[in-house]
Amino acid sequence: MIRLILFRLIQGIPLLVLMSVAVFLLAKLAPGDPISNALAGQLSPDAIAQIRQLYGLDQPASWQYLLWLKNLLSGHWGVSLTMRTPVLEVLAPAFINTLILTLAAVVLCLIPGVVVGVVCGLWQGKKRDRLVMLLVQFSHNIPVFWLAVFFIWLFAVKLRWFPVSGMYDMRGDQGMGDLLWHLFLPALSTALISMLILARQVRSSVIDIMHADFMRTYRALGYSRRVLLWRHLGRNLLAPIVSITGLQVGYLLSGVLFIEKIFAWPGLGTQLYNAAAGQDYPTLQTGVMLVATCFLLVNLVSDLLQDGLDPRHRETF
Repeated sequence: MIRLILFRLIQGIPLLVLMSVAVFLLAKLAPGDPISNALAGQLSPDAIAQIRQLYGLDQPASWQYLLWLKNLLSGHWGVSLTMRTPVLEVLAPAFINTLILTLAAVVLCLIPGVVVGVVCGLWQGKKRDRLVMLLVQFSHNIPVFWLAVFFIWLFAVKLRWFPVSGMYDMRGDQGMGDLLWHLFLPALSTALISMLILARQVRSSVIDIMHADFMRTYRALGYSRRVLLWRHLGRNLLAPIVSITGLQVGYLLSGVLFIEKIFAWPGLGTQLYNAAAGQDYPTLQTGVMLVATCFLLVNLVSDLLQDGLDPRHRETF
């Protein structure tokens, strides 16, 4: 298993390298440089030139990339140009907040999605199945930000059930209940589309399993429906669910980055938006690489779980 994990990690290294090159080049293609853009009009040209030399911005682009990559790998992520604080101190709490929102969205996506998919798969061909799948087909094409705006209008403006922004009520006790109260709307906005996609794909997997030859054999041998559902359908459904969920977690993470700005959630997406608006390239570059690394780790965990659940996917080293 350790060799398998190392092999998958090595496979992800070229992707991260390409991502780092793309992130670095996008920052270099912007007009000017981060120091000149941040300090123009505040210091003299000679002082700005000295600071550029201090940060190595007077060196060739290839040398700048190697220096940036070295600092990135060693944990020296630089200083935010807009906040004048280390990038690590800016991104660490924001990443934790994003992780909280992402995990809540995964829970809201996974549990209802699997339940709806399994039930609709068992209802195949019935009117109830057609009605639910019609709603799924119609709803899963709605953009995430439209859902967020609609939920704000419905649950916050009209019904006044949930707050619109932030993680806590500044006048409250800022406890777990307060966090969950503020967490529901952004998590639901992020998770709903992925939940519908997951439900449709789980339904397809349930139909395939129920019509498989081994299930026909078990039915012919007189196994009860309860045994077929709990023992054989559930066991064979775990691997597809893990695979689909792994793909959807990446989609959820990207959706969270947009939702955070709409709900003023103090997470990584908000920090990346502010960094892009303020041309804070050290924060922006490090944040994007952090998101890319999360994608890689999610896919790694998903593949390992799938290999453990389905022996056909295991590789021999």
